Amino acid sequence: MAAEFTRAVFFLETPRGRRFCMATFPVEPPQGTALYFPPFAEEMNTSRRMASLAAQALAARGWLVLQPDPGGCGDSEGDFGEATWLGWIEDMNSAWHWLIARAPGGRRLLWSLRAGSLLAAAWLQEVEEQPDLLLWQPVLDGERHLHQFLRLGVARLMPAKTDIPQAIARARKQLDDGEAVEVAGYTLAPPLARGLASAGFGVPAGYGGRVDMIEVGRRAGAASPPLAALRETLAASGVRASCRKVAGPAFWQAQGLEEAPALLEQSLAVLDETMS
Repeated sequence: MAAEFTRAVFFLETPRGRRFCMATFPVEPPQGTALYFPPFAEEMNTSRRMASLAAQALAARGWLVLQPDPGGCGDSEGDFGEATWLGWIEDMNSAWHWLIARAPGGRRLLWSLRAGSLLAAAWLQEVEEQPDLLLWQPVLDGERHLHQFLRLGVARLMPAKTDIPQAIARARKQLDDGEAVEVAGYTLAPPLARGLASAGFGVPAGYGGRVDMIEVGRRAGAASPPLAALRETLAASGVRASCRKVAGPAFWQAQGLEEAPALLEQSLAVLDETMS
């Protein structure tokens, strides 16, 4: 069987250091480009298989896909404890320019998982680009996501659940006082915590792209109330938006190599539908 894609791994030179990237190329000239905005901390590692499968599937449909590791993550230079939210936005901007330089025409897509939606939204606010958005299990509130991340870390160390709120409060005070905290093996520095906490999902005024959101749950069906409400808000402002839920595991939380085939199938169907 003829190959449906080719792959290249490389380090992208940026003003902040070398960033590890994986590019997945279609065999024919690309019909579009997709830049992947990964999730936060350990979710980035646990979801790598699904992200790789999706990149392959997109490339087989004619997309050129770039998956960068932001600074301090994965195989990129720097330590997680030195990362900043603004630095990650700049890293994604460098990745974007690499991508469009290799495929000047065609459709543009930002594809994200979990808190990657917040980073994608923050990037959109800094540029004049209007790519479409494909959001997997999007996180809409950075403050809440930070709280959940801290809770996950301290819960492993607390002998009693009643101690967890106090431990979270201590961690937040450390961050507010300018001190880094250790969370589930990650050194979280105040600049990154502040950036995440202040992030919320939204698109710029006059945004002309599409926003397609797909959740994963035990059963396929209607999207959750927060996503449904966001879709209504976007539609009211003139943005073309959709949301839906497919059946599958929460692979970004799994310790093993979980897959969600329905998520891949629905993503391709959405993109095929909106290309027509």
